[in-house]
Amino acid sequence: MARKFFGTDGIRGTANAWPITPDVALKVGMAAGLAFRRGNHRHRVVIGKDTRLSGYMIEPALTAGFTAVGVDVFLTGPVPTPAVAMLTRSLRADLGVMISASHNPFADNGIKLFGPDGYKLSDEVELEIETMLESDLSGRLAAPADLGRAKRVDGERARYVEFAKRTVTRNFGFEGLRVVVDCANGAAYKVAPEVLWELGAEVITLGVEPNGLNINHDCGSTSLAAVIDKVRETRADIGIALDGDADRVILIDEKGNVVDGDQLMAVVAASFAEDGRLSKPGIVATVMSNLGLERYLGSLGLELIRTKVGDRYVVEAMRSGGYNVGGEQSGHIVLSDYATTGDGLVAALQVLSVVKRLGRPVSEICHRFDPVPQILRNVRFAGGKPLEMDEVRAAIDSATARLGTAGRILVRPSGTEPLIRVMGEGDNADLVKEVVGDIVSAISRVAA
Repeated sequence: MARKFFGTDGIRGTANAWPITPDVALKVGMAAGLAFRRGNHRHRVVIGKDTRLSGYMIEPALTAGFTAVGVDVFLTGPVPTPAVAMLTRSLRADLGVMISASHNPFADNGIKLFGPDGYKLSDEVELEIETMLESDLSGRLAAPADLGRAKRVDGERARYVEFAKRTVTRNFGFEGLRVVVDCANGAAYKVAPEVLWELGAEVITLGVEPNGLNINHDCGSTSLAAVIDKVRETRADIGIALDGDADRVILIDEKGNVVDGDQLMAVVAASFAEDGRLSKPGIVATVMSNLGLERYLGSLGLELIRTKVGDRYVVEAMRSGGYNVGGEQSGHIVLSDYATTGDGLVAALQVLSVVKRLGRPVSEICHRFDPVPQILRNVRFAGGKPLEMDEVRAAIDSATARLGTAGRILVRPSGTEPLIRVMGEGDNADLVKEVVGDIVSAISRVAA
């Protein structure tokens, strides 16, 4: 069955346009509530959100849907996505919902669903919900006496604050560290500064004045100029840039240099390996992670397991393979000893712990390898399957052979747009540029 509602990370789109409309949200609540019925007990769902204006529209619609099928609703208000995953387990809820479009502009919004174990849903469960979304559920509504109740649970934010603090070694603090944290005017605008301050850091805040329209606008992990400037201006030790729902993070060193997810995974992997905390001799990342990371891990005797793009695929590989560190170059870092999904704040705390323990500048600690030159180009196509054409296959095979063991080629269709994404990386930047250009030209010819 082809997906109609769910994408790679829940249901997402422009607010007040299909599928992010009140009527769809209402039915998502009904369908998800029915899909997670597990007996005759009072069922419950945790609903969190980021700071988008449209959250005020989607939240009550979801609440109506869940209560209509007899599910009690716990409303947390703005909290990070990983907090919803954690609270779903902590409160023994039957499922969790995060209303967010992550790093997208304020005009977008989305609905992310978590099972009772705190993990994102499998393809099979999403398809089951999709089937119900297109069916008549009126015959499965709760009787008047069995309707669900909804209540605000403001104190649950404190649970996440304490959880995040407990990921740092007991009696170990960040005294003496000056930290700039950019919360992207998003879901972590209260909890992230609170956690860092309570752990002893001197905290300088950015992106903590949400107005419903400014989430991710010229701030956060997708717009780093402000945090870079503030780190330099205040002579901070480190900058932490979260995205709108705080499930990803990018760091800035004391010189204003960007530290991406690949470097963060390298730091955490090396630290965990040294402390004997790696559950397996390796980590999980996507096909987009730089070849430099793979080589660095190899020098430590560690393996890099690659998956398709998307943090859900990283988590699936971690669970099936027994790995406890994984993530994406974009800053989704998953540490399964602590969380079931990407947690930007917890990842930053792990790096800060290494910085504090070693007593060296972030620019030294967070530069574990020199990335090999990487080029990414997109080719738009009108239809058909250009990657199955002989001319394109020949170009890809030729590029792969020319790069040999000194580089990689990755060609894949976008999951959300009519684009073919062509990525090449290798030690010889000129050669990478040439072979990527050859593949792009081949695709352009057959896709015209």
